[in-house]
Amino acid sequence: MDALLQFLFSGLTVGAVYALVALGFTIIYNASDVVNFAQGEFVMLGGMITVFAFEAGLPLPLAALLAILATSAIGVGLNKLAIEPARGAPVVSLIIITIGASIVIRGATQLIFDKQLHRFPSFSGDDPIHVLGATILPQSLWVIGGALAVFVGLWVFFTRTLTGKAVLATANNRVAAQLVGINTGWVMTLSFGLSAAIGAFAGVLVTPITLVGYDVGVALALKGFAAAMLGGMGNPKGALVGGLLLGCFEALTAGYLSSQYKEAVAFIVILGVLFVMPQGLFGRKSTERV
Repeated sequence: MDALLQFLFSGLTVGAVYALVALGFTIIYNASDVVNFAQGEFVMLGGMITVFAFEAGLPLPLAALLAILATSAIGVGLNKLAIEPARGAPVVSLIIITIGASIVIRGATQLIFDKQLHRFPSFSGDDPIHVLGATILPQSLWVIGGALAVFVGLWVFFTRTLTGKAVLATANNRVAAQLVGINTGWVMTLSFGLSAAIGAFAGVLVTPITLVGYDVGVALALKGFAAAMLGGMGNPKGALVGGLLLGCFEALTAGYLSSQYKEAVAFIVILGVLFVMPQGLFGRKSTERV
């Protein structure tokens, strides 16, 4: 029982990170139908920029804020320089653009910073908290709490603000949104900036636990995409639940089978969703009028 609880604590921690990445996927997908495979690089940038800003002498909260703002600006730049000029292109072409952007960001980070793994101090120390025979790090509570806070914030944003409703309107019908005066180009810019900020926030939260390097974004993008598909692409609730479930699946696989199989879980989830329930756990079955 103690081992199971320990595996679940570990799974919820990494699952919360996957959930934040999946939420970033969801925001952009809802606004543009584009799957942004540069989302993992936003997580990496959040951690890397925080590390070097902190080492340069900035207080940790200020370094984290700088990282989130800088990464958000990079997300806006990705939209303005790469996605917007290709507006009207097939969705597959836009996805390939995001993959290319991921490669560019990774290479630039390697040149600007370095190839080493880095971390910064945990927010509340490193003394583990004992719960029913298992232990959990205080930073893990920050990660899980951060994912829940982002989910609640997005729910309030989309359901209680005019700007959030404009994003939803653009997602439902771009032409109709334009006809009622919504600036869909601005909605796209906002979506990229917001998803990049959420990714950077995830990087800030998880770096004290898992370390950060220039190449960690690729795996995070894959896991976040698998989580988004599991929950239902485009559904924020599905992104949260899918991320937590995927993290627990990985932890249980590593604990009871072998850590060698852990990385295969995301691929199995993607294949399983495609074959068994393409709409995901909370996705809606699409219908087309003819």
